[in-house]
Amino acid sequence: MTASPRVGAVSAVVCNYQGEAYLARCLDAIDALNGNAIDEVLVIDNASTDGSEALVRDKYPHVRWVQMGFNSGPAAARNRGMHEAKNRWVLAVDNDAALEPDGLRKLIEAAEARPDAIIVQPRSVFAAQPDHVHYDGGSLHYAGLIVLRNWYRPLAEAIAADHAVDPASHVRDVDCAVSVCLLMDAEHVLAIGGYDEAYFILFEDLDLSYRLRSSGRAILSVEDAIVHHDAGTAGISFREGHHYPGPRVLFHSRNRWRFLLKNHGAFTLLVSAPGLLLYELAWFAFALRHGGLWPWLRGKGQFLRALPDTLRLRRDVQRQRAFGDAKLLVGGPLTLTPAVRQGGASQGLAGALNRGLELWWGLARRVLS
Repeated sequence: MTASPRVGAVSAVVCNYQGEAYLARCLDAIDALNGNAIDEVLVIDNASTDGSEALVRDKYPHVRWVQMGFNSGPAAARNRGMHEAKNRWVLAVDNDAALEPDGLRKLIEAAEARPDAIIVQPRSVFAAQPDHVHYDGGSLHYAGLIVLRNWYRPLAEAIAADHAVDPASHVRDVDCAVSVCLLMDAEHVLAIGGYDEAYFILFEDLDLSYRLRSSGRAILSVEDAIVHHDAGTAGISFREGHHYPGPRVLFHSRNRWRFLLKNHGAFTLLVSAPGLLLYELAWFAFALRHGGLWPWLRGKGQFLRALPDTLRLRRDVQRQRAFGDAKLLVGGPLTLTPAVRQGGASQGLAGALNRGLELWWGLARRVLS
């Protein structure tokens, strides 16, 4: 594969924190990518205290190690990677992600065919269960959430659904990207402010996606480009089980309202307020059930302290709009965490919440432009 007119050479940027167990697979996958588009590899490290740095320096001398100096979260690390990269196009990869050998070629082909595309993502499957989809892009829920496509769906079913939509194409427009592995036009992403580092983690990719889409740019999902996604960050990532991590409660409690107030139009917030509060009540009950009262309260306190900064950024987002929220937002269905789906009573309540949110949005969107 030769360098292409729009994309050209690509910088691979790996976001790392305590990733010694994952990094070898991630970097080996980057080295094994078909073609010669990648001409540099960087690891942006958030002050790991494990053997990540020794592993990279000993076994991957061609990789440039960039130390953040403290754990600033993946949003800041990704921004640093885009600034450090010598190329306009960046393959941003989390340390627990391994892209299949033909993945980059397919992402580049999609970007070449769509000059309006700023982010192109592969389909993410579970590393431990590669016959099931993990992340596949999604839609923007008016409650400040991502409606994930094909969440936990058998891969064969997702492929059949793709074929039913358009058997001739594997590329889909989506409204939200998930930052496991993304091919990005870093120059454009940084020009609109990059990732909002105040999120630290959670909602940072939703925020970036919303700003890109509301300004009229495209996000693509390439369904036959596959990335294998491992277990994530200990203490924050959640796959299954009955213990929902306290830090995740805090970040959800804080970041969802930062996202809403920063991005949604004023009239959108007004007419959707009953749905927003209904979801907040349900989320509060979920946090209580999982022992997360204190993280929930801390999240709300941090949101209020950051309110002046959120309102300042809000002005920038609203100035960059190309169209209103009615063209972007959807009313459901909710993407349910496995902790909810496993219990009959919880699943029933979640279903009622989903129906309530959808009903209200059906009314609210009629008055939105």
